[in-house]
Amino acid sequence: MIPEPFVHGDSPIHRLDPRFRIVLATAYAFVVALSDRFSVLLLGLAFSLVLIGISRLPVLDVAKRLLVVNGFVLFLWLVVPVTFPGTPLFHLGPLTATWDGVLVSARITIKSNAILLTFIAMIATSTVATLGAALARMGIPEKIVYLLLMSYRYIFVMEMEYHRLARSAALRCFRPSTSMHTYRTVAYLIGMLFVRASVRAERVYMAMLCRGFSGKFHSLQEFSFGRKDGIWVTCMTTALLVLGYMEWLN
Repeated sequence: MIPEPFVHGDSPIHRLDPRFRIVLATAYAFVVALSDRFSVLLLGLAFSLVLIGISRLPVLDVAKRLLVVNGFVLFLWLVVPVTFPGTPLFHLGPLTATWDGVLVSARITIKSNAILLTFIAMIATSTVATLGAALARMGIPEKIVYLLLMSYRYIFVMEMEYHRLARSAALRCFRPSTSMHTYRTVAYLIGMLFVRASVRAERVYMAMLCRGFSGKFHSLQEFSFGRKDGIWVTCMTTALLVLGYMEWLN
């Protein structure tokens, strides 16, 4: 099962209505992604760190998630400054790093970290099942919600099937190399994985029909808008308006 290390907690954010968390986090992501001023981006990053602090999440687990994203951002720092046109900053052999490329890389770094921190604090603190129920209550098409829930439930099953096939190949003395035999074996393995996934899907569907599935998931979870939710919506909306004012109206 895919781990959910941030769902267990009793912080004020954990107790918020997940519907409003989804809406506010999405709106915040759009505002930060469309911003260009460094003052706005740094303020947004600080706000994201405040949300992480309020949610009382394990710092080490949050840092691990940031490392994954910043590994890709580091690649951008190696490429964008020397390929983006603009005012030359310094020369590195035949390559010329530009000031405009450095600024673009810095903006991407701040935006990606701010958005990821906010989604960790606001979205990752709910289980996937809760998010699915919240999306359904928000009017998201049921097929999209079902696709999310079923993908989350059975993606680890496909992983287990893959490891089972890989072990079977290893027991038959298969050793991967750069040869046609390896490429053919890997292609067979992937094809068999899809075949088994299709068979498993049919079995799961028949099992659901035997249990009375009629094309609709019913959730026992109730969502309600309380006073604390109203306070959080007001605070988040105010923060978004301040960021928007600093970026576009000031």
